[in-house]
Amino acid sequence: MSSPDDTASHGSAKLPPRWFIRTAWVVHRGLYRVSGGRLGLREPTPAVWGMMRLHTVGRRSGTPRVAILAYFEDGDDLVTLAMNGWGDPPPAWWLNLQAMPTAEVDLPGGRRTVVAHTAAGAERERLWAVYRTLNGGDDLDAHAALRSRETPVVVLSPAN
Repeated sequence: MSSPDDTASHGSAKLPPRWFIRTAWVVHRGLYRVSGGRLGLREPTPAVWGMMRLHTVGRRSGTPRVAILAYFEDGDDLVTLAMNGWGDPPPAWWLNLQAMPTAEVDLPGGRRTVVAHTAAGAERERLWAVYRTLNGGDDLDAHAALRSRETPVVVLSPAN
């Protein structure tokens, strides 16, 4: 299946094994927890994405869920990709946000309430292009081509 993600592939995508990706997630969350939040989050720079903690509510369980995600800033908005370590199924946090778009994020500067929407059309193309410019973005299209569906670009706007 073709998608806008794979129109400009930049070489073959090579991913580490799934067990390695999952272990890295567990270690990252543990590092954040053990350090009391001092380690694990970072602000984005013009060349490198930042790291934030996203708090959602489970769409079926109703219990709080937390994920640490890469992001960049687009004005007041935070932009992330709904990928599951480049695996095909959508990440649970994205399914939770689709059911309940209001969430909270922890950033290095504090917590804020946000409302999520999926970027589409020209907005999606513009934001995807920004991700390509960030460190590691040269393989973005090749990695996205590994998925059977388009990778959602998720915009988290400040809640009013």
